[in-house]
Amino acid sequence: MSGDASLVVGPLTGYHHETYVFPLPDPAGTGPQVRWKCREPRRGLLWFDRRCFYSEELLLRELQGRVTGIPEIIRAGSTSLQRFVEGMTLGTLHAAGTAVPEHLAGQITEVFRQLAALGVGDVRARRRCRSDDRPADGDTTGFLQRLLHFTERRVYRHNSKRFETLFRALGVDALCFDRLRLRLRDLTPRPFCLLHADLHRENFVVDPYGGLWTIDWELAMVGDPLYDLATHLHLMRYPAAQGEEMTARWREAVESVRPGASRGWEADLPRLLAYKRAQSVFTDAIRACLSLETAPDDDPDIYDHAAVQLWHVLTAAADPLGLEAVPSPRDISSALTRWYWEHRESPARDAR
Repeated sequence: MSGDASLVVGPLTGYHHETYVFPLPDPAGTGPQVRWKCREPRRGLLWFDRRCFYSEELLLRELQGRVTGIPEIIRAGSTSLQRFVEGMTLGTLHAAGTAVPEHLAGQITEVFRQLAALGVGDVRARRRCRSDDRPADGDTTGFLQRLLHFTERRVYRHNSKRFETLFRALGVDALCFDRLRLRLRDLTPRPFCLLHADLHRENFVVDPYGGLWTIDWELAMVGDPLYDLATHLHLMRYPAAQGEEMTARWREAVESVRPGASRGWEADLPRLLAYKRAQSVFTDAIRACLSLETAPDDDPDIYDHAAVQLWHVLTAAADPLGLEAVPSPRDISSALTRWYWEHRESPARDAR
């Protein structure tokens, strides 16, 4: 690096990290300077999803040459640097709820194919979870039950003291998890593979040449391939017709490299989508509260806007959570207002 501090961009504050971007010479010595990024985890961060791998950089280093369209990793002393992908996010180009162009949909399908090709023994990056806490290959029910256990224990119970009044106002409690467990039993066994587990529009970057890059691998794990599709469909919010088309593309792609990877999808995909909708209630409720703490004090509509968003999330999850009624947006707004004035000085707890 030239030493010119003006060339450093940052901190760029994402959800998980603060990121600094700066140029370095091309490591191959054949081209101009390219930009790299180093990142620091944000302190006091709430994690809403179970993490599998010890380090994103270690995982990406192992995936080089095996998965295309991922950031390059280099060492700079004791630090790993990740290449900054130049371009625009898919969400910037094509907002949630809109169709994704054919040439990009094809590249998303290829990501699923390459992930499905990497089975349980093919990814040796250091893992966080103990070996006795990993479901056996193909145990899709055990895999999902562990995710549900994390949501209950580390998201709901771990933060229930701070958010219990809001959860109560929304009509959700510990019994919701018992209902979910009954709904999520006896999934069809499928061979496991590597999952990105967070494939949404802001984690795809389209470069100036139309190439699609997949970023933010913090939540990657080894598990049920159908869960990756369910998470993708839930977060992408495709138009209905394209959602069905992407499901068909996914089935063909994963079966071409891992036979049986889509087995039982007709029965299990709706149940996995139901879990994702239910999970969103707890995560989005907490996020809504935290967003109020950083919102301008002079915005009189902030509670109503957050309440409408939560109402939509809660309505979508009413069936899997077993809710008899959903509070109105006005009641949710009142609950958010009460929570803010009662708890705004209380620090959030880390859900890792």
